[in-house]
Amino acid sequence: MRRILPTIYILFDWLTAMFSWVLLFYYRKTEIEKTEFEITSTLLIGLFVIPILWIGLYLLQGTYSNVSRLYRMKVLNLTIFASIFGGFAVFFTLLLDDKINTYKDYYTLFTVFFLGHFLTTLFIRFVLVTYVIKRIHKSQIGFKTLLIGGSEKAVQIYSEIISLEKSAGNQFVGFINLNGIDKLLEDKIPYLGHVDQLEKVLKETKAEEIIIALESTEHERLKSIISRVNNENIRIKVLPDMYDILSGSVKLTNIFGVLLMDVQHDPMPDWQRYLKRILDFSLSILAVIILIPFYIGLAIAVKISSKGPIFFLQERIGKGGSGFKIIKFRTMYQDSEKTGPQLSSSHDPRITNVGRIMRKLRLDELPQFMNVIMGQMSLVGPRPERQFYIDKIAEQEPQFLELTRVRPGITSWGQVKYGYAENVDQMIQRMKFDLLYLRNRTLALDFKIMLYTVLIVIKAKSNIRKFIFINKRVVLQSK
Repeated sequence: MRRILPTIYILFDWLTAMFSWVLLFYYRKTEIEKTEFEITSTLLIGLFVIPILWIGLYLLQGTYSNVSRLYRMKVLNLTIFASIFGGFAVFFTLLLDDKINTYKDYYTLFTVFFLGHFLTTLFIRFVLVTYVIKRIHKSQIGFKTLLIGGSEKAVQIYSEIISLEKSAGNQFVGFINLNGIDKLLEDKIPYLGHVDQLEKVLKETKAEEIIIALESTEHERLKSIISRVNNENIRIKVLPDMYDILSGSVKLTNIFGVLLMDVQHDPMPDWQRYLKRILDFSLSILAVIILIPFYIGLAIAVKISSKGPIFFLQERIGKGGSGFKIIKFRTMYQDSEKTGPQLSSSHDPRITNVGRIMRKLRLDELPQFMNVIMGQMSLVGPRPERQFYIDKIAEQEPQFLELTRVRPGITSWGQVKYGYAENVDQMIQRMKFDLLYLRNRTLALDFKIMLYTVLIVIKAKSNIRKFIFINKRVVLQSK
């Protein structure tokens, strides 16, 4: 049932889009133009094009992502926003140049189009949501839930959830304990192991929700567990304390449910995440086309500077912990890491003269637009690291693993505020800025980071000109 829900939503949204378009045509012909309704080419073309535009808007809005978790207020908000925005878009692009008697007819046409689309779409969506919610309340539909903890607190949470008159949809796949001793839930749900095996258990059970039986005041233990869940689709819930309740951190979506707090991983709304990916792809395509002369010039410069390939490919860790090959212009002499992974510094002798300038201006990063096009990276996001350094950093700061919940970026807040890191301690310092970005990321913040990156490059360009000028003077004086 849950697998076909998005298809059902799309089908009915398509039909309501067609209905509202026919209703608009019928009203315009019979009430505005005072003629008989007839099938025209414009009507037929609209029956195909208009629903595509609406479905595209809904996809951008994130309407079809995890539709089994939709609730009535969210459906109302999504439908109102889409109907107003889409209604204006269709009206101003397709109907504004129609021949009418008075401008009052424009308002009437828009009202008919908006109400026809909004009311029919909302009605059908309400029917679908109500049907799904009823099945969830009856435990006919649910979400695979993993309970972390085996103490009396875990038993209390479990007992409270399963005793609800109306189910919250939690279908427990089992529990894992925190200390290897407490297994008080063993006679109720399967014991799946210790918290050290969390990643393995999540992969095997395909859990969609995690409930952690710890008070939110136990920050360090919670932080350690949450940082290891690098799947953004897994919902994490913890017990709130009084401060969480008073500060408004507790997000209430189900008045019948147990008092648990959603740990929000991504503050960026669904529509912004979809739009971000569209912008990443389109701007990277444009950048690659525009930068072709620069690519050729830089490739020649790299080839002349020293022996070796033009491009440098290196395994990095991306979204969800998956590996990919990052593409850069080579800035070091060949075989610079024979003895193992090493971080570079501003005076690293392994860097070529051309490479030093390219690094200063960040020109070596330009080929990463190809990584963005392939979906491995974003324009803005935490810088991708090698597994070797991720392991070292995670030993000191497990929160670093949270950065793999989003696509890594060509530039980042940490890069802008801190710059390049030359050792693990500096990488941890830079991580703090990237975590801050993760907690507050929006498209507006992305644009701000990109602007600061451009300003840094311009400033670096000015410094390099001074450096070259000073070197020329030194050379002339020595002669």
